[in-house]
Amino acid sequence: MKGCLYKPMKLIFLGPPGSGKGTQAKMIAEKFSLAHISMGDILRQEIKEATEVGKEASSYLKNGLLVPDDVVNKMAAKAVERSAEKGFVLDGYPRTKYQAEFLSKVTGIDKVIYIDVPQEEIVKRLTGRLSCRKCGAVYHVEHKPPKKAGVCDVCGGELYTRDDDKKETIVKRFEVYNSETKPLVDYYGGKIAKINGTGGLNEVLERIKTSL
Repeated sequence: MKGCLYKPMKLIFLGPPGSGKGTQAKMIAEKFSLAHISMGDILRQEIKEATEVGKEASSYLKNGLLVPDDVVNKMAAKAVERSAEKGFVLDGYPRTKYQAEFLSKVTGIDKVIYIDVPQEEIVKRLTGRLSCRKCGAVYHVEHKPPKKAGVCDVCGGELYTRDDDKKETIVKRFEVYNSETKPLVDYYGGKIAKINGTGGLNEVLERIKTSL
């Protein structure tokens, strides 16, 4: 662990939607001074700016489907190349074997953190999630409720349930994950560190830090 603190590691975070991999990836990136490359954030920015890629991606995400590999690969390659020297944490990419094979041609990977959470726990987590339309802050009806129902504590914006956080979409996303992304656990083999993703935020974080 001590020898890894400032090493420019190249990490991938895998896990089903709602597993908390994005939050954990960000914290690990900060802890080890690595770049946090979130494909979700990159895609959302494209959608917000209504770019050609953003419009195309939006139609897939609303239905719980994956954005086409070739579109995502181009964005990922640019982000990885910018952060190669510093080291990085890839969050939300790769999602398919094709993407993983493409990534292997761009850069090497030191370790893959796989956060494992049962589907029933995922459904419970995501159906209670609320997002702010204005600033994007995230709340949960049970674990992190806003001070005033339906109103963001940060900016006063309206809180709503994203299309991809509705139960029917979550189940579909899980099916897509199981068929497209989970096979990457076998693909990366010995580089995989399987982490129990249930429990508190700090509990999971400590498990990940120990694996590094």
